[in-house]
Amino acid sequence: MALPAFEHTPLDSIAATSARVRASFLSHKTRPLEFRLVQLRKLYWGLKDNADLIIEACKRDIGKPTYETHIVELGWCMNDIIFMTNNLARFAKDEKAQDIPFTNTFVRPRIRKDPVGTVLVIGAYNFPIQLSIGPLIGAIAAGCTAVLKPSESAPHAAAVMQKIIAESLDPSCYTCIQGAVPETTALLEQKWDKIFYTGSANVGTIIAKKAAETLTPVTLELGGRNPAIVTKHADPRLAARRLLWAKHLNAGQVCVSQNFTMIDKEMVQPFLREMKIALEEFYPQGARQSPDYSRIVNQRQFQRLKKMLDDSNGKILLGGTMDEADLFIEPTVVQVTSTEDSLIKDETFGPLLPILAVQDLDEAIKIANEVHDTPLGIYPFGSKAETEKVLSQTRSGGASINDGFFHASIPTMAFGGVGSSGQGAYRGKASFDVFTHRRSVTSTPAWLESLMDVRYPPYTASKAKKMARMNDLKPNFDREGKVIGWGPWLLGLLGFKSLAAVVVAIGIRLYLQRRAKL
Repeated sequence: MALPAFEHTPLDSIAATSARVRASFLSHKTRPLEFRLVQLRKLYWGLKDNADLIIEACKRDIGKPTYETHIVELGWCMNDIIFMTNNLARFAKDEKAQDIPFTNTFVRPRIRKDPVGTVLVIGAYNFPIQLSIGPLIGAIAAGCTAVLKPSESAPHAAAVMQKIIAESLDPSCYTCIQGAVPETTALLEQKWDKIFYTGSANVGTIIAKKAAETLTPVTLELGGRNPAIVTKHADPRLAARRLLWAKHLNAGQVCVSQNFTMIDKEMVQPFLREMKIALEEFYPQGARQSPDYSRIVNQRQFQRLKKMLDDSNGKILLGGTMDEADLFIEPTVVQVTSTEDSLIKDETFGPLLPILAVQDLDEAIKIANEVHDTPLGIYPFGSKAETEKVLSQTRSGGASINDGFFHASIPTMAFGGVGSSGQGAYRGKASFDVFTHRRSVTSTPAWLESLMDVRYPPYTASKAKKMARMNDLKPNFDREGKVIGWGPWLLGLLGFKSLAAVVVAIGIRLYLQRRAKL
């Protein structure tokens, strides 16, 4: 099957391209909902009509099975578009401001949803379509213009995306820039209203520093040394099958897959037995011969993974076969004895499954917080009390109880990291929100002028008292922090005195208007 060629965008054209896309935003072309909806609908058909090219591109770039491409790339993005088009009018509608004092309701406080502006989306290679087109869907829905920079490590998918965007979307508002470090650097020199990046923490740090120079907000979807914990009350079969799946999907090149698994010492052997059974069940002819097992994206990543395994002091218990010519690394279970082991210190981002025996759950939680206190995900297997303890004593971007990253597979659920695993979230409504500015708006009617004299100089003592009556809430607690009753606090919250003043003023105004008509 003939695929479009991957070609680097000329460096000297990037500034003009960015300026054109920004000019389109400033022309207000993307503001109408109908324009956004049409773009999303055209993108849907662009993906569907080029489905075969997408499947072939993902296969050539990363050996991705057709089944996985349908689920996590093509179908994922198409479903996102349908979800967004069905809900966009609701998402974009003004919201009534919440918890507003009664005296302020007359100025109609509300939240308006405005697009942040012109955005740069930088995608990743492991899920090249999902992690590029996914954020782009949110940008279009929010009314932004956008430049997409796909990962050069998945060149076939990048070229197909460029074709789809060029054929489906308004070229003055949405375009694709191809390249590597020089092109990305040139893009970061341009003016953006937001940068959305998915990838490694090292590159994320570079992007965040560059964005800080111009106070450009960023959303960073990064990886993490995500821990899984298998307690002595866990089901070893469930834990083995589900964690193996989480590490064999995309050959482990998944930012939310577990980086290492801590297992109660009593569960190590039962877990290993079930892991071996699951491997044979998933790959009856072996992973290498299976059409359902991906490859490592390139030789550089292959060598990185090989070095991590070579440097490990752990013992290989299952797997270990590699073939650089085929970019194949078998699912490999390694028992390590230290958190300083090469397979735990850094994110593997591959099909290496280190396990670490622990004395109990408390030790596992302590290690999880020390190795990486803000991972992208955490995966506890055990009783309800044990998994709840893990959630209450750790931090992470998300969590899946008794499973591997299920929370990240729900396309309508907000997904994102925390701390060093990222900032900001997207997917579902969050994809609209991440590219939207929530703009607080009020409209003050002329008839309120007589009641607003308290804000104008000269500031008299009587005005100060009146202002206090209108705005000051009464505490329901004393200086020791103890609750003293709800009566005064409730009256203050409701603004009882100021409410009475407003009612009287409106009554007088209506009376005078009625007299004037007689």
